[in-house]
Amino acid sequence: MEKIMKNKEWTAIWREGHTVFIIDQTKLPFNFEIVELRTYIATANAIRDMLLRGAGTIGVAAGYAMAQAVAEYSNEEMLEKAKYYIESARPTAQNLFYATNRVYQEARNAEDPIKRAFQTADDILHEDEKHSRIMGELGAELLHNGSQILTHYNAGKLAIQGWGSALAPIYVAHEQGKNIFVYADETRPRLQGAQLTAWELKQAGIPHAIIADNAAGYFMLKKIIDIVFVGADRIACNGDVANKIGTYEKAVLAKENNIQFYVIAPCSTIDFACSCGKKIPIENRPSEEVIEIGSILVGNPDSDALNPAFDVTPAKYITGIITEKGIHKPENIGTLH
Repeated sequence: MEKIMKNKEWTAIWREGHTVFIIDQTKLPFNFEIVELRTYIATANAIRDMLLRGAGTIGVAAGYAMAQAVAEYSNEEMLEKAKYYIESARPTAQNLFYATNRVYQEARNAEDPIKRAFQTADDILHEDEKHSRIMGELGAELLHNGSQILTHYNAGKLAIQGWGSALAPIYVAHEQGKNIFVYADETRPRLQGAQLTAWELKQAGIPHAIIADNAAGYFMLKKIIDIVFVGADRIACNGDVANKIGTYEKAVLAKENNIQFYVIAPCSTIDFACSCGKKIPIENRPSEEVIEIGSILVGNPDSDALNPAFDVTPAKYITGIITEKGIHKPENIGTLH
């Protein structure tokens, strides 16, 4: 860990042979631990249990899980069952389905299915790295000296390989020497903003502050926040976007206060078979995540709690969607197919 942190050359996920290695994001920012995932079930369960997070990293992990399944089974029926198991881990993240389908199809048509499956999963990772940089450079053009950016959830290097999605322009702008400041929404109930985004920004030396989710409107009304960058877990053809719960209300607040609101995600996040946000499946997670933080009770234990993991932001609240293909009006996103 000391060498990784000194050189800042860490990555969220990689493989050695058929074994997948990940940073356990549930332990950050307090501990830095590496987990070995030797089977497709172990990798799928790591996705389900949120040891890794972010649409891009989930997609890469799903690709590797599918490759592990190809290595474990030659029977078509067992492979299809494995594919279903992997895809059931996080039903909202489009990158997951993109990766499993791509690896599965490539392996089926190959002379050496196992080798081709892992090569395809590697390709997905390297494409994310390339696309992340492009998105970062495009988004950095929207920032200037003195820009103050609001983020929600974590969409950095832990979430997409390379420079992330929503944090990619921030990393690039920082490299360019621009004086910027980031307000990181805590992102209840799993606190990905307070824990993961803030950890990444600190490692990069980027000035920032954690704010409570319900403080964003306060800073917008005072004209402190200039622009909002968020990632996406699925984008419908009409430009509606599913992202971490709380994104929709940030978009509405931004619209009310005449603040630009950008979604940053690779084209692999677009579901070209989904016509609008109403058709995006929304994952519901355990109520304990709302009542507890870690093992500490923060709510009345005898009350029910509802815990949708994502919400849908209608296209009308989005200024633009940044992909590796450029900056697009939301209503034109379907043309990228």
